[in-house]
Amino acid sequence: MAYDSLEDFIQRIEAAGELKRIKTEVDPILEITEIADRIMASGGPALLFEKVKGSPWPLIINAMGSERRMAMALGAESLDAKAAEIENLLAWVWSQARDFSLLSAIPQALPKLPIAKSLLPKKVAKPACRQVIDDKAGFDSLPVIKCWPQDGGRFLTLPVVCTKDLENGAQNWGMYRIQVYDDRTAGMHWHLHKDGAHFFQKYKARGERMPVVVTLGSDPAVTYASTAPLPEGLWEAIFAGFLRGKSAEVTKASLSNILIPADADFVLEGYVDPAETRLEGPFGDHTGFYSLPDQYPVFHLERLTRREKPIYPATIVGIPPKEDCWMAKATERLFLPILRQLCPEISDLVMPLEGVFHNCVIVSIKKRFPGHARKVMNFLWGMGQMMYTKLIVVLDDDIDLKDLSRVAWKVFNNIDAGRDLVLSQGPLDALDHSSPQPRYGTRLGVDATKKWPEEGHAREWPDPLLMDPAVQELVDRRWKDYGLD
Repeated sequence: MAYDSLEDFIQRIEAAGELKRIKTEVDPILEITEIADRIMASGGPALLFEKVKGSPWPLIINAMGSERRMAMALGAESLDAKAAEIENLLAWVWSQARDFSLLSAIPQALPKLPIAKSLLPKKVAKPACRQVIDDKAGFDSLPVIKCWPQDGGRFLTLPVVCTKDLENGAQNWGMYRIQVYDDRTAGMHWHLHKDGAHFFQKYKARGERMPVVVTLGSDPAVTYASTAPLPEGLWEAIFAGFLRGKSAEVTKASLSNILIPADADFVLEGYVDPAETRLEGPFGDHTGFYSLPDQYPVFHLERLTRREKPIYPATIVGIPPKEDCWMAKATERLFLPILRQLCPEISDLVMPLEGVFHNCVIVSIKKRFPGHARKVMNFLWGMGQMMYTKLIVVLDDDIDLKDLSRVAWKVFNNIDAGRDLVLSQGPLDALDHSSPQPRYGTRLGVDATKKWPEEGHAREWPDPLLMDPAVQELVDRRWKDYGLD
């Protein structure tokens, strides 16, 4: 299901009983965070604040803050159902590559044509995001929130930052927090390993201003796609189209050749000067700690365009669970089929909410040879943004990874520290405060699989406690007779 706009999605989740309207005026400085934090911690609904102090525009928060709403954002019954769509498509592509026959390929490809068509972004000449053009309005007209007491200021927390490669023309939509300094300038928090930062370095090498467009509010599939760990060079609009099942609508920005989401509620057009930086932060981050202030490029706002009746999207991050945890859960489920194609021995993978995206990955495998767990660890550390993963735990595939209590039981009882711990030095996320130096440190792998003699285990490995299936079946049949219901 594709949504026509953020407002369309809001109407759908409200009809499903997943949204609460707040009519009391609220302060964007800390008050919204405290309200939203309590609701997120309790697994509550999306919140639409209809009156935000200092701005005429309503604010939506926690729109994707549950597994159900995250699935609805992607037009699916569940995240696993959406993952199954991807898995089925990959299986079909692989079967065609392996056993290609022109006679069978054409009829089998016909049902896939709508999917192929959805991958092509659709250009729109008169987009909804340009219903109002205002060269005078700036950041102060928006209900930008200050999340936590020690934050360096107010931040845009759910923007889609649109940029274009100076050399090859590649388009990119990424999500980076933006600190508002005043009505016309803001800090652009580009991480070293992100595409936007790569593009910026090319402009910096030439000493040229870099045009940048920041959009707020769209079909939530577009917002989610901007956070997805896609291969470098793959435009997020293509992935958003696949998720929507319908082409993402794009339009050319009014001040540059950057293509932007045509359905956005707000569009902030401007530039970044490579010669200019400013202190950005601190910021209460998704790790649950404040990230430290540092020098980042400055975004200069030149033009604001918007819908006639826009809605401002925001989120807060911090000690989990928060809305971003469910966006990360979507990434976990949607990208698992791709990982399985590249590493077929992987059975399942989970990223616990407490690991805040990249700090912990638990994976189960079909172990086939000595050292197999280490092979999988190194594979995962070599996969794009998974290089940031501080802890990878590998188990056999006889356990449900969603049952974290049983996972902990297996890990705590299956390892020998001298044999089963792997220390790997490599890149870490810029937000990691625990590494001895920025963006680089030591990652840990834990092999909690059953050990083979070839792996140095001289003793017999014991079997886990399991009841006789015949006795289990007997008790199942007689359960009501025991009077224990």
